[in-house]
Amino acid sequence: MNNLKERTINGIIWSFFESFSSRGIQLVVGVILARILTPNDFGIIGLTTIFISLSKSFTDSGLTSALIRKKTCTNNDYSTVFIFNLVIGVFLYILLIFGADYISVYFKEPQLKIILIVIGLGIVIHAFGNVQQTLLEKEMKFKKWTKISFLATLFSGVIAIIMALTGAGIWSLVFLFLVNSSLQTLLLWISSKWKPTWLFDKLSFKELFGFGRNLLFSSLIGSIYNNSFRFIIGKAFSIEQLGFFDRANRFQVLISENFASIINRVSYPSLSQIEDKMRLKNALKKLVKNTMFITFLAMFGLAAVAKPFILVLIGEKWLPSVKLLQLLVFAGVLYPLHIINLNLLKVFGRSDLFLKLEFIKKGIAIPMLIVAVSISIKAMIGSMIILSILEIFINGYWTSKLINYTVKEQLLDILPSFLLAAVMGGIVYFAGIYIGNNNLLTLISQVAIGVLFVIAHGEFFKLETYFNLRNILLKKLKINA
Repeated sequence: MNNLKERTINGIIWSFFESFSSRGIQLVVGVILARILTPNDFGIIGLTTIFISLSKSFTDSGLTSALIRKKTCTNNDYSTVFIFNLVIGVFLYILLIFGADYISVYFKEPQLKIILIVIGLGIVIHAFGNVQQTLLEKEMKFKKWTKISFLATLFSGVIAIIMALTGAGIWSLVFLFLVNSSLQTLLLWISSKWKPTWLFDKLSFKELFGFGRNLLFSSLIGSIYNNSFRFIIGKAFSIEQLGFFDRANRFQVLISENFASIINRVSYPSLSQIEDKMRLKNALKKLVKNTMFITFLAMFGLAAVAKPFILVLIGEKWLPSVKLLQLLVFAGVLYPLHIINLNLLKVFGRSDLFLKLEFIKKGIAIPMLIVAVSISIKAMIGSMIILSILEIFINGYWTSKLINYTVKEQLLDILPSFLLAAVMGGIVYFAGIYIGNNNLLTLISQVAIGVLFVIAHGEFFKLETYFNLRNILLKKLKINA
């Protein structure tokens, strides 16, 4: 038990470090590139993201989750998944090559054809390293993945900046993605002892796909829905508007999807090893409390400092992104909680429910989206916020059924963190109004006020979640000192 707890804490810390060291570099690189390039350049890359994300849903195929969940995997299991993902990756890339011209004409962007063909190579590259990454996650070797991700992000970022400064334009964004994917895959192959045997085992595939197919379809539905916003904005509004949306969205997912990714990567293999339902519920409660404490504070803080944050980092030309970012924060703030609830379905092997929930949620979301898009981009984000709130009850219903952790309990568990973050966000926002016109001074002051408020509040009121996280951090710092 203690060993699992220690491995989980280490996994979360290393995943946190990996995500935020790599994302920190991505943020710096993105800031530099945003100052050099145009919103239209980022809008075009936003369109390519639609097709890359959909393709990755196929190459991940749900089989990687099946590998993590399966207690004992054979070499045949890993090799079968590797070959399947690679074949699917190549097939999808060929489809993209043939469809690139039609996509370019549809969006009336001549550059889009060649960019799709080049950036689409990342689909095949990703498929080559997918199983090696899954192995690291299954074995909870997040320290090794941290180093790989950090090096790939740093090197690709440097190359992209050099290309942008020498006039490469949008191609600096294309090669940022390709070099990063290539280096990650290369380093995964070098560091992994496992190598495929090029054997496709039909029985192994049948077993893994029996669980993974529902996750595949769920992932596809989710990916289509999430990317539909880019598709609609790029077609119904303009590529430049898509650039503003995409830049704002990247800032909010830096927190929401990052936390969700960390929790998904670490909690799924660790929770899969707990068989007692009471222990599972207690572990999930701690996970919910700690995750949402950090998420609420970070997201509400980001909304409060959005204007000076955007202006200081990427400049006046990106000012339309400010309001979009503030709205997107509220659309994404509950995302980690949704991931925690959905992970429980995978732990219990209920990938069938996973798929059914996707159909239910998207069945509600699509009519809302159709109405909202006829109004404005902000109305569209509003529909995302409403859906996010509804998903708490839809996802949480089955958590209640499986381990008796009700939606009401979850809401009560996260309420103190929500109230603290809301008050902190309000204080930080209004402080920014009165500080002055110097954006850098305003941003620094707002961040300092927010941090000091949380520390003072946590220490004075002896908040359990605050002390849990503080003690874990201090313990790890002492060990590594």
